[in-house]
Amino acid sequence: MTAFTANEKHRRWRSEPAITRVLAIFGFGAVAALFVPSWTARAAKPDANASRAAFLQIYRVLTSPRCQNCHPAGDAPLQGDDSHVHLQNVTRGKDGRGVYGMRCDTCHQATNLPGAHMPPGNPKWALTSPEHKMVFVGRSVGELCRQIKDPKQNGGRSLEELRRHFADDDLVRWGWSPGEGRILPPLSRSETVAQVKVWIDGGAACPE
Repeated sequence: MTAFTANEKHRRWRSEPAITRVLAIFGFGAVAALFVPSWTARAAKPDANASRAAFLQIYRVLTSPRCQNCHPAGDAPLQGDDSHVHLQNVTRGKDGRGVYGMRCDTCHQATNLPGAHMPPGNPKWALTSPEHKMVFVGRSVGELCRQIKDPKQNGGRSLEELRRHFADDDLVRWGWSPGEGRILPPLSRSETVAQVKVWIDGGAACPE
């Protein structure tokens, strides 16, 4: 087989008929064009349908016991995997942390107590405030979607702040490490945050 130097290859290329060079260049362009749709597809933002589908997954998490037990319709928190009303007649109070003599931190410490079904803990343990109850229990998927993106109901959060709340809030993180004897939400936290991103990037569309 004959070997050519770089200069010889260049001279051979220049000596080819112009039409050959044009076809070679066109062929390269055609091959490159095949990849453009796939690059574009990967870069495309989710649409409204993808956004609504993502919220359906988020809804499964928000209505699981680990989330909805602290977002009741009334002023008493719920407890257990069956979401029954909290024993001991615990109520929300003015700051969401109970009332005098029955404050949340009386039993709920900074961390989970060891053992199955022992009181869970977190430094921020509380219900939402009376001004922004953010009820999950009994809400349809459309109602809950519209509610959590409404700054008037979600504590003034923007969509980006809402995403960070799911991703970074320490009390939200507790839902995936609730202590022995408690079921976990149906999606992992990373999966939930990923669905929140799709929902927001697609326009925070809500299912009917």
